[in-house]
Amino acid sequence: MSTAPPDIETLKARMRAAWSAGDFGVIAQQIRQDEEELIDRLQITPGLKVLDVACGTGNTAIPAARRGADVIGVDIAPNLLEQARERARAEDLGARFQEGDAEELAFPDGSFDLVISVFGAMFAPRPERVAAELTRVCRSGGRIVMANWTPESFAGQTFRLTSKYVPPPPGVPPPVWWGDETKVRERLRDGIAKIETHRRIARFRLPFGVSEVVDYYRRYMGPTIRTFEALDAAGQEAYRKEYEALWAANNEATDGTIDVPTEFLEIIATRA
Repeated sequence: MSTAPPDIETLKARMRAAWSAGDFGVIAQQIRQDEEELIDRLQITPGLKVLDVACGTGNTAIPAARRGADVIGVDIAPNLLEQARERARAEDLGARFQEGDAEELAFPDGSFDLVISVFGAMFAPRPERVAAELTRVCRSGGRIVMANWTPESFAGQTFRLTSKYVPPPPGVPPPVWWGDETKVRERLRDGIAKIETHRRIARFRLPFGVSEVVDYYRRYMGPTIRTFEALDAAGQEAYRKEYEALWAANNEATDGTIDVPTEFLEIIATRA
């Protein structure tokens, strides 16, 4: 039985509902290549025990399994896990997926050679617990790898805009602090031998223009759906205009499509 305070349980229920709304699998396709490139850089070998935390629809778990790793993915959203399972079945991969919380991982100490979370565990409300759990389940000499949007990135700008209209709960730090190197080194300190970080760029590419992009996110992106639902008509219209303007200001395409770069911090920590 959980001992977490009721406010945390309520918050997590809301998070689960938000990420279960819409169809994040559609959105996740935009960064699938970036995540596969990250897996390439990790040089995963057959038999490596890998835990993918907040795995979503399997964008990192699936390519890790293709390389022969023994992969388990955990996430709070059942519908995303089912999409991940379907992808694994389609490729006849042995990756397993189960419900799980980044703040309370249901695995013994030192169970994995590689613990990874790409644009996932950064959204958990208590980062100190996330850091402790990622470290706990990683074996000595193993790696903890994260990819997190930076505060300055397009994603970071989006979070700030959303917070302007729907303020986050008091005491919950911004997810993009996981993309700040100083914060990361503060959080991943105990039990860590060394940390290396790299700033990289992912790109959101869509085959239509700025006038359609907000409707697209409103249809498929759970947190965006929930943001609109929380606003009255005037608030929705104001949010829409600012969100469109943000896409327009960051769009590098000149052919009527979307090509928006967004920076993330790649973190590779070695377990002591």
